[in-house]
Order: sequence, then structure tokens, then C-alpha cells
Amino acid sequence: MKTDIDIALEAELEPIKKVAEKLGIEEDELDLYGKYKAKLTDDLWNRVKDNPDGKLILVTAINPTPAGEGKTTTTVGLGQAMDKIGKKAVIALREPSLGPCFGLKGGAAGGGYAQVVPMDDLNLHFTGDFHAITSANNLLAAMLDNHIQQGNALNIDTKQIVWKRCVDMNDRVLRNITVGLGRKADGVTREDHFIITVASEIMAILCLAENMKDLKERLGRIIVAYNYEGEPVTAKQLNAVGAMAALLKDAIRPNLIQTLEHTPALVHGGPFANIAHGCNSIRATKTALKLADYTITEAGFGADLGAEKFLDIKCRMAGLKPDAVVLVATVRALKYNGGVAKEDLSKENLEALKKGIVNLEKHIENIAEYDVPCIVTLNQFITDTEAELAFVKEFCESRGCEFALSQVWEKGGDGGVELAEKVVETIETKESHFHCLYADDLSLKEKMETIAKKIYGAAEVVFEPAASSQIARIESLGFGSMPVCMAKNQYSLSDDKSLLGRPENFTIHIREVYVSAGAGFVVAITGTIMTMPGLPKVPAAEGIDVDDEGKITGLF
Repeated sequence: MKTDIDIALEAELEPIKKVAEKLGIEEDELDLYGKYKAKLTDDLWNRVKDNPDGKLILVTAINPTPAGEGKTTTTVGLGQAMDKIGKKAVIALREPSLGPCFGLKGGAAGGGYAQVVPMDDLNLHFTGDFHAITSANNLLAAMLDNHIQQGNALNIDTKQIVWKRCVDMNDRVLRNITVGLGRKADGVTREDHFIITVASEIMAILCLAENMKDLKERLGRIIVAYNYEGEPVTAKQLNAVGAMAALLKDAIRPNLIQTLEHTPALVHGGPFANIAHGCNSIRATKTALKLADYTITEAGFGADLGAEKFLDIKCRMAGLKPDAVVLVATVRALKYNGGVAKEDLSKENLEALKKGIVNLEKHIENIAEYDVPCIVTLNQFITDTEAELAFVKEFCESRGCEFALSQVWEKGGDGGVELAEKVVETIETKESHFHCLYADDLSLKEKMETIAKKIYGAAEVVFEPAASSQIARIESLGFGSMPVCMAKNQYSLSDDKSLLGRPENFTIHIREVYVSAGAGFVVAITGTIMTMPGLPKVPAAEGIDVDDEGKITGLF
């Protein structure tokens, strides 16, 4: 059986200039990165910015399981299927992080015959965006420590430094470190920390910035520390903004690649949805809306994480209004939520399906909170039985939700025609009345409680004493009107990853809260979520190799 990378490497790619022509993009509006990748120029945006917007479709999913859901695969396949039914479509995705590629999750280019390509480039260095973000993040850290070493004119309290270094790799030993050891000239000794690049505030800023002017203003607002009077110290005060922006000059521009069937795809930015806001860049999404009749984008992990943040953070900031939401599930994942072991998921089990489908039910209800039409699609596996498929279809339709099967992994665009037709029909017959979940003027605690109770289904929210103190300080500094970015594990609706299905009467624990002033949101850390993942016992990196001809194997 062919692997995803086998399929990708066998594909005949079109020159990216030809792919761009499908969207009316001219050659001089591209900066080429070889034959099959390009960045879009500012000239393109200036030319198309007054075009009417196309329709915006968000693809999300149930909580992820080891059984797999295929959210990116469905997104890519839906874009290819739109082409099959004669619709002008473009896909807008995030870039993958190296950490999961070499760790547990693997790549993020889709799968089977619904992939974006070149998948090996995309999953590795791509156009260097993540390296630029890492460098900008760490430049700010270096300038902060240098300022302290060179006299500390801003009176920075070294016990109140909040800016962390980053690396785009799962490296658990860097979570908590000591810096400045050695001679006096080697800096002030203090505790420091690393996060993964996709959790960096600069990643969020890049994805939320409208243009270079906005990017620089947001970078300047980054709070790196507090002084001895308890006042925030910013990147602007460290005179770091210009150099950081120079490093991000090219990274801020969206990337254009293609699917296996040559559908255009804008792939840009990559914040994690369990830590950051989990959406591709506003620039990429807005550009896509001006270039095509249908823009298909996705948000990370389940609808409780990525979709909530897409709708409450990205749409709020960018003025976006989705026309439909596609909610991806699999029979296998629903049975896993019903208590079936991974090795037994191929067997028909209607009782487990009935028990586990409550997870899907909660996500359907979550989308309804935003008054956006919802289409459930089952990413079909060969082991799914007719009885299981019929049960899920009836379950969804009985709750007023549209339903379609998807076979895009096996058949590419042809396998997504039913879904594409259902999406178009839904958009044409059901009006979206999108609104955010909560108002800006609620307190931060009220916003967190609204998300926890309405989206997760929690009975109670408990704020650790430290979190309550942090919230009070954040509100006193004038950041209380910002939206909230909830950092929570992706595997459960609760903050306990072992509680599958639809847990009830549980408590969400808020243990830390901090402001990402440049990004424009307040982050609430729940449970045991970490901003620097670790590698598993057997990391995917052990199976990755490259032969004498330069062919990479093991990426999936």
C-alpha cells in the first residue's frame, strides 16, 4: 500500500506560475521559491483588495483521537472537489511545525490523494517562515538580556521577565533552564524558559497582522517583562521592533502551493490550537476571499479549540464572517470515544458508536452557538459498515445538521463531490447569522467561564490564586476587553485528556493567565497543558531518512 509521501512524490506538479493563473495571479505578482512554491507580493493585494469576497468555509472536527479524523485531508479534498463541480476554489491552511513532524503527530499536508504538495518541502523548511519567527523571537530575548547586562536603564525586574525563547522542535529539557552562568560578561544569571515556535506570540502576531505597519505596531506592544514598579516593559522600549520586522519582512507574505490535483492553496502561519489561536494568517484568508468564489480554511484540533478561536479571535479581529462550517468525524474515532480499543476499531460496534457519538453531538451544538450552518462529513474508511454510516447520517439529520460522506483520501476530488455539492447547497439555501460567543465588555473571568461552560460543557471553572491575581493585574493594565485564548488539551472537552466522549459535571482549572498584548488576546492556561511538547518514546524522527538521490522517506 502506498504511503502519503509515496503518492506525493509520484505526483506530476504544475509550475506554480500555471497554478497562479487559475486565480488570475500574474507572474510578476509572485516571488518564486523554485518551480513549485511562491510568495505573493504586496502588489497582488493592492490590485485585488477591492474585489468582492467569495464564500468562506471553515473545516473543523471532533476531538482528535489515535484513530484519526482527517481534517486537513478533508479540507484539501473539498477544495479539489469544488474544482470537479466547476467552482473556483482556493484552500487556506497553516504550515506544519517541525516538532510534531519529528514527534508523534507527523506531517500536516493532508493524506492519500488529498494532499498539498510538495509535501516534503512543506513539512520541513518550506519558505523559511518558521525560522524567521524563531529568529525574531530569540533576537528580542537576546536584546532583553543584553539590556539588563548593559546597565538595565528600564529597571527590569529579572524576577518578572515573561518573554521566553523558542525553538521549532519538541525538546522537553529546554522547558526550564538557567541562563547567564559563567563569567560576569556572560550575562545576569536567572531562570529562563523555551516554548515551541508555534506557541510564540510572534507567530500569533504574524497570523493576525494585516500589513507591515500593523505588524510593527503589534511587535512594539509585546510585553517582555515588568519593572520594579510593576509596569510593563515592551519590545518598543527595547528598540527591537525594526530589526524584528526586518527578519519577518518576507515571512509576513502568504505562500502559494498546489494540491495533487493542482487546486491552489495558500499555506501561511502555524499557531497551535491547543496553545495559541490555531488559524492560518488573516492575510492569506483575506487574499483567498478576493481571488476565488469559495475559500476553504481549517482551524486546528477539535471545534472546542481551533474553531472556537477562529470564530472568537480571528473573525472578531479581521471582520470575517464564515458562511458554513464543515465538521469532520470518522466512525472509528466515534467508536474510540465510545470506549473501543484502537486495535478493535475495524469491527462493527453500534453500541460503542452510540456511546461515542455524543462527542460529535457536542460539537454540533457548539457550532450552533455561532448561528452558522453546519455540515457533518464522515471521512469514510473501508472498514465502516452500512449500518454504522446510516446511524451517523440519521443522527446528524435528526439534529437539523446536513450530512455527506467523504472518500477524498482514496479518491481525491472525486471522493469529495458529494460533500462539495452539499456545502454549496447549504450556502445557497441557509443563511449564516454569524456572531461571536461573548461580548468584548465582559470581564476576563466571565469570558473564560462562557467558553468553558458553553463550548466545553463544564459545570464549574476554578481559578487558581495565582491566575486570579494575574487576571486582576491584566485588567488593571487595560487589557480586559481583549478576547481570550484558552490553552487546553485537545483530546477531551475537559482539561483531563482521559475523559473521552462528552464528559459531564467536570471542572475546568485555570492555573495561569497572561496577556499577549501584541497579538491582542489574553491566554488562559488550563490543566497541565504545556507550551513546549516533548518527544514520544518512539519519535517519528527515527523512521525518517533520505537516500543517495535525495528522496526523503518516512514523512507521513
